[in-house]
Amino acid sequence: MTGTAAGSSEAPAPSGSRPARRGPADLPFDFADGALVERLAAERAEPGWLVDDRRAAMDRFAALPVEANRLYTTYVDLRSADLFSAQPHVRTATAAALPGNLPDGAAGVLELREDGVVAATLAAALVEQGVTLETLGAAVERDAAGIRAALAETSLPADDKLAWLSRGAWSQGIHLHVPAGVRVQQPIIFRWGAGVPGRALLGRTLVRLDDGAEASVVEELVAAGPDIACAEGEPVPQALFGATTEIVLGRSALLRLASIQDLPAGTVAFQQRTARVGEAASLRLAMAQLGSRLVRSRIDNRLEGDGGSVEQVEIVFGGQDQLFDLTSYTRHLGRDTTGNLLSKAVLAGGARAYMKGLISIERSARGTDSFLGEFGMLLDRRSRSVTIPSLEIDQPDCRRAGHSSSVGPIDPAQVFYLMSRGISEDDAHRFITLGFLEPVVARVPLEEERDRLWAMLEDKWTASRGGAAAA
Repeated sequence: MTGTAAGSSEAPAPSGSRPARRGPADLPFDFADGALVERLAAERAEPGWLVDDRRAAMDRFAALPVEANRLYTTYVDLRSADLFSAQPHVRTATAAALPGNLPDGAAGVLELREDGVVAATLAAALVEQGVTLETLGAAVERDAAGIRAALAETSLPADDKLAWLSRGAWSQGIHLHVPAGVRVQQPIIFRWGAGVPGRALLGRTLVRLDDGAEASVVEELVAAGPDIACAEGEPVPQALFGATTEIVLGRSALLRLASIQDLPAGTVAFQQRTARVGEAASLRLAMAQLGSRLVRSRIDNRLEGDGGSVEQVEIVFGGQDQLFDLTSYTRHLGRDTTGNLLSKAVLAGGARAYMKGLISIERSARGTDSFLGEFGMLLDRRSRSVTIPSLEIDQPDCRRAGHSSSVGPIDPAQVFYLMSRGISEDDAHRFITLGFLEPVVARVPLEEERDRLWAMLEDKWTASRGGAAAA
């Protein structure tokens, strides 16, 4: 006769048994719950509307799957992330940018390091014109009713679980507002320092440009401090950086936003960007994904006003088993809107990239011109890339609606051509690879940042050659 120990309905697990395996779409943390929201609300005695907004967002987070699109579900893979020991930040720093010393060529800078503020400076002339640069916590303190109305204008995707996590559990944030008719000639720098092992930083950025306003933003995602060494054989705890960027552009506004992500190798990054583009407004996005252990990025563009446009370029240079999961949605609603969307990945050392995109042209969007391109370059046989460009068209009166994709190694014919001009084989490979990624570098509006990005790409190339030789 067989049985179990008293008070137990199951036989004890055999000695040395492995823990239950996580599925590819299972979240790698469990700190996000109602208790965290209450701690965040109590830390600053937040107004009731914000507490209610946090609670509603966390309810939606709890109810949603990680990937709502059935077409893409099999490509979600969070298994390399382990954040069960990560502790989320609760303190909400407050600071407003005031006149002071600025980096060369910049009009303002707001630098955040984990849950603290390092620098907050804005050119005096912009302060006089009513431009506001501040932490989101300071914005709530200064004008709770105004920020409540501004946040109501943003449109997080209803089906994105991780966007609602940041909305419900953000502890740090940035608010930039450019009034109507004001043109900011030099770029404003947002610098996020994150990636401290064992910590989770959740942020929320709000960028508002009123009618006829113009601005350029350079966003830097960098290490918060030096690498931390652990005992031999002991893994460094992973860190989480999760953030939303919510953009609202008024009529004829123009925003150029360049983002350079170079977080530490032990960091998991969840990024969600949403934009509402008004009549004749223009959004220019340029993003470089270089760091982190695992990156999940989603971009949602809504071209609501007639004549609105978006240009979006996102590049990846991955190595050492990095994983990049990039999704882009562009929805055309207004007449004569334009979209030009490009994703490129260079992969080595067993890195993986999934590039998924969807252009939706609604029945109201007559005269749309939209194109989506996704391209992967593989530097060794261990690396993998998947591209899935898609179109959903409900309006036959389009100027253009197209997509294109390819994945493969460097074209040997291009290498042969360069070598026939006296260039060495290694230099030929380097020129082709870096030229493949050049579209983002050219769109970075600050010379110092362009140079820094080129240096990082050169470093990634050098590292990839070592990985390719090993492969």
